[in-house]
Amino acid sequence: MGSEAKSYWNQINEEVVKQLEIENQGGGGGATRTGGRDTLGRRLLSLIYPKRSAVVIIRKWTEEGKTVQKYELNRVVRELRKAKRYKHALEICEWMTIQPDFRLLPGDYAVHLDLVAKIRGLASAEKFFEDLPQEMRGKETCTSLLHTYGQNKLVAKAEALMNKMSECGFLTYPLPYNHMLSLYISTGQLDKVPPMVRELKKNTSPDIVTFNLCLSVCASQNNLEGAEKYFNKLKKYKIDADWVTYSTLTNLYIKNSQFDEARSTLKQMEKLASRKARVAYSSIITLHANMDGKDGVYRVWKKIKSLFLKMNDAEYTSMIASLLKVGEFDEAENIYTEWESVSNTGDTRISNLLLAAYINKHQIEKAERFLERMIERGVTPSYTTWELLTWGFLKIKKMDKVLDYFQKAIKSVEIWKPDDRIVGEILENLEKLGDVNGAENLLVILRNSGHVTTTIYNSLLRTYKKAGKMPLIVAERMRKDKIPLNKETEELIKSTSKLCVADASSVLS
Repeated sequence: MGSEAKSYWNQINEEVVKQLEIENQGGGGGATRTGGRDTLGRRLLSLIYPKRSAVVIIRKWTEEGKTVQKYELNRVVRELRKAKRYKHALEICEWMTIQPDFRLLPGDYAVHLDLVAKIRGLASAEKFFEDLPQEMRGKETCTSLLHTYGQNKLVAKAEALMNKMSECGFLTYPLPYNHMLSLYISTGQLDKVPPMVRELKKNTSPDIVTFNLCLSVCASQNNLEGAEKYFNKLKKYKIDADWVTYSTLTNLYIKNSQFDEARSTLKQMEKLASRKARVAYSSIITLHANMDGKDGVYRVWKKIKSLFLKMNDAEYTSMIASLLKVGEFDEAENIYTEWESVSNTGDTRISNLLLAAYINKHQIEKAERFLERMIERGVTPSYTTWELLTWGFLKIKKMDKVLDYFQKAIKSVEIWKPDDRIVGEILENLEKLGDVNGAENLLVILRNSGHVTTTIYNSLLRTYKKAGKMPLIVAERMRKDKIPLNKETEELIKSTSKLCVADASSVLS
């Protein structure tokens, strides 16, 4: 699946994940809002550091003679999951399982299983499921395990579990099907989506998530007609479109240059954005920028600032990227400076937006100064940071800088997945320049990263040929690296053997 299709999937996936929360809402809903008074929920939610124990907080609460209510703990677990503080949420769930006065429901175990998967992995989640009492291995816990298989992209296991759920009569609601649709989309098996939708309709009714997933498939295939058909079916099922629905349609209309329709769906999307649907605002800003709607970008940003005391990183990302897209470069720099002053996340992705902009504007010296600023402000350069600078210096043929930044890029990750495109560009430039020392240095960098091939050695030989120099012991080095010689290698060794000998220092590193 292409990057554009994945972006649609990521947007939809948030909605699918939220559905799991529904299974555990029997004990009351909403956040713990208690004004300023002391509550167990407030104490638990104040646990910021993972090393601290939620169980210690609960035990102290009981030692003070206060009652622990299951519904309150359920609310806290939901809040912790939303904040991705899974360790404390799991500790609370585990504490509840050993309380004789707590009557746990299948939905409680479903959430518990999901947390086990997140903290301890798939094998532990499967073991947790197997150890459950038979009466608790119902549709809720099966659906939770199915979600775990989906998160791990285990298609065969997910399909086997779906078959078992069908035999047990558990497929009476759309959530399991939505998990399967999500899995097929994330693994690029789009041909399996229509049959799964048909199966869903036989046993239950689709919900808005189902339709949004189908719309995402249409979007990934640029199938505007199909997307409009799905959208029109919402009325038949008496389902209200949500902001994700309108976002997908707006993207499709923009891609097909139907800007009147895009403005109409974007207007509907803005109506659905709210404090509860805060994530929609970032998407709205981006969509306005995609239509070159500078005024819309500023208007929505102003609205976000009026609603929330502090902007989050996603909002700063969308705003800076959108300002750069519509040519508001100075204002993008101002917003970045604002982000620096209020955020302590050090999110490199935000910094990389400006870095890429400087490089694209051929302001390479300014890009390097900006890199120094990033580091001074506590932003750790990522692989992408170093890669951007590598490409920037490739444009101006400064190969010493190229190799320096390329080496830093590789060292910034534990395992480097070879990027044939950037390696090919560096090799080609070194060949054209006849830069023997640069080619040898690149060989060392690639050897240290475990990526040396016959193609790379052949490029090295062509670089020597261009420079009019004879390389030393290439065949021996290839044998040592366990790299096979091919016909081109032999011809290049033969043709370069008649040239003047290169400086031995270039091959002894």
